[in-house]
Amino acid sequence: MNQQLKTIAFILCVIFLHLEGYAQVNADGTIDTGDKYENAKLEYLESPEVVEERFGWWSDARFGMFIHWGLYAQDGCFWKGQDGRSEHMMRNLQIPIAEYEKIATEFNPEKFNADEWAEIAKNAGMKYLVITSKHHDGFAMFNSPSHDYNILKQTPWKRDPIKELNEACKKQGIKFGVYYSLGRDWHHPQCNSVDGWRSNVWDFPEEEKKDYSIYFSEKVKPQITELITQYKPAIIWFDTPELITKEQSTELLGLIRKLDPDCIVNQRVGNKLGDYAVREQKIPKGGEPQPWETCMTISKIWGYHKEDHVWKSADSLVHSLVDITSKGGNLLLNVGPTGEGVIRQPSVELLKEMGEWLQVNGEAVYGTTSSPVGKFDWGRCTKRVENGNTTLYFSVFNWPANGKLVIPGITNDVIKSSLIATDKSLETFYSEDGLTIELPKAAPDKLASVIKIEITGTIN
Repeated sequence: MNQQLKTIAFILCVIFLHLEGYAQVNADGTIDTGDKYENAKLEYLESPEVVEERFGWWSDARFGMFIHWGLYAQDGCFWKGQDGRSEHMMRNLQIPIAEYEKIATEFNPEKFNADEWAEIAKNAGMKYLVITSKHHDGFAMFNSPSHDYNILKQTPWKRDPIKELNEACKKQGIKFGVYYSLGRDWHHPQCNSVDGWRSNVWDFPEEEKKDYSIYFSEKVKPQITELITQYKPAIIWFDTPELITKEQSTELLGLIRKLDPDCIVNQRVGNKLGDYAVREQKIPKGGEPQPWETCMTISKIWGYHKEDHVWKSADSLVHSLVDITSKGGNLLLNVGPTGEGVIRQPSVELLKEMGEWLQVNGEAVYGTTSSPVGKFDWGRCTKRVENGNTTLYFSVFNWPANGKLVIPGITNDVIKSSLIATDKSLETFYSEDGLTIELPKAAPDKLASVIKIEITGTIN
């Protein structure tokens, strides 16, 4: 291979490893963000009225915490000095089950404090929390009577973080949810995948002989039953449907509805079923015809990687939250605690900044709906309708140098116009270009300044 080809190969390898931290990488090098499970309109098993009643709190919440935590965090996604690159390290390094199980004998996160985690979420302004109860490695981070491969039976720690975190969230008034890897389980010999590349083929190479239905009956249904009956989560957040059939998805959703009709289920239960769609590491350009959520990392990797120091900025995170809300979606923002059970300080500081912004400007996010006037180069709009009148919130990311904002498409009478941060009234007038708002020279908030416009009637 000549030097030019070597250079190209090296660059492609770097890109591959970089992207894997953000989303699943397929065997052919393309990025799998889960779209094949998301593009179709969701189907519902109940009436729209039942769905809406179950969904009310979730639609108002807008902001939640995602937590990826498991055995892979023990040495920050490293194993015997090798970089496993992500929480997928068991597959990336093809670690045999017998060797991977040994990590559990060392897993002793003595610094874990459920109350601290819940308080961090609360202070960030998050209204719900979802944690990995079982990721692709098949290890249950909860008390699972049906399978001994769990945190109480296999670790010296012998505690149930799902139980403790559930109780801590209740204290803080935060809804609690659990993530469950549905179609990938590298510990179960019968769990296969769409192309075989995502399965455990180093321990169980005969992919064509595997029977997903055995894994579904032996592990999925018993553990989902345990999660609901033991913890009563408000959300079950499934991942990777893979080979689950329409009949199995329907059966699983029916089981959940029977055990707890109020439990919300995302669309990765498979086959166009579920309550809401998921967009992974991306924000759609427009709105969605159904409830939806963007899940996004606060750094690069979902799980804790000890060499991951790539952090998003506070302003970009606030802008993402407002952008998503303006399109009718929710943001589920992920942190990856260490093997000691600690949420790293950069995550804590960023979440604190978001929480401080929401303490002042939260009414522009919580309980609002999508923008009736589109989006703007300088920011985004959200809406609230009460008592027949409309309140529009304009979150300004880029403060205009000329001190004016022009909003086309609004002809309603203005009742009041003000800056939320200062409660200072603002002058407005109509021209042929639309509603013009006169602003002070400097933005009152470095992350995003919110202008509140109350108008008569409604606007579509």
